[in-house]
Amino acid sequence: MSAIDDLPPLRDVVRVHGLEPRKSLGQNFLFDLNLTARIARAAGPLAEATIIEIGPGPGGLTRALLAEGARRVIAIERDERCLPALAEIAARYPSRLDVIHGDALDIDPAALIGENAGPARICANLPYNVATPLLVQWLLTEPWPPWYDRMILMFQREVAERIVATPAEREAYGRLGVLAGWRTKARILFDIPPSAFTPPPKIVSSVVELTPRAAPADCKAALLSNLTRAAFGQRRKMLRQSLKGLAVRGEPVDAQALLAAAGIEATRRAEEIDVDGFARLAKALETPA
Repeated sequence: MSAIDDLPPLRDVVRVHGLEPRKSLGQNFLFDLNLTARIARAAGPLAEATIIEIGPGPGGLTRALLAEGARRVIAIERDERCLPALAEIAARYPSRLDVIHGDALDIDPAALIGENAGPARICANLPYNVATPLLVQWLLTEPWPPWYDRMILMFQREVAERIVATPAEREAYGRLGVLAGWRTKARILFDIPPSAFTPPPKIVSSVVELTPRAAPADCKAALLSNLTRAAFGQRRKMLRQSLKGLAVRGEPVDAQALLAAAGIEATRRAEEIDVDGFARLAKALETPA
């Protein structure tokens, strides 16, 4: 694939605009057009969709999404240096690309979409340094089902494995696996080698698809979030010990009584409890003993 549009090659865009990737921003630019097109197709069908993209940088994936037919792309970019390059893409695709300058951690994407936007989804080569907190925000969003119908996101392979892990993969399984498994069906689609990026990272990256579950196990997102933080914060300890510091509405929780109410042995460890078990614990927290 030699080109996806008549805009300059991405390497020329980076050179002209002085967009050397910054480690402090978690930037690793993906120039391979075959791979950007593959990611864009994974987010399809795109003809009626509004896509939220985080950290577009010089716009490699942005261009692929538009070339593959996305109705509208809303790109949130923190790095002011990238804005002129993204403006060139917006001019090439009139009324189809909106660029928002800001920190994605402080922006509610749902507020940007508006009415009659068609299906909304998130597709992004996430900056490594904010990938996990962004995902957690989107997993804990309310109300549920969420404003997006799918997420196609790139992570470090190690993070991707944590997202899809179950108790069968005890070393990878943790808070992220519980939250993702509770509210979505998550799967790794494909890997991307370090050589595809500039600069090449030291690790393999993976593209993950997360599809929201219409009816996850009944419990409150905030309680499950706090519960899993406590449980996996001391993952090698028994739950009767790791949950001792847990509090609800400022009141300490009786860990032994909570575990008994959820039907979980107090001597179990966090990595031994599946998503349904944590949901029962979070449900029991709503009416602490």
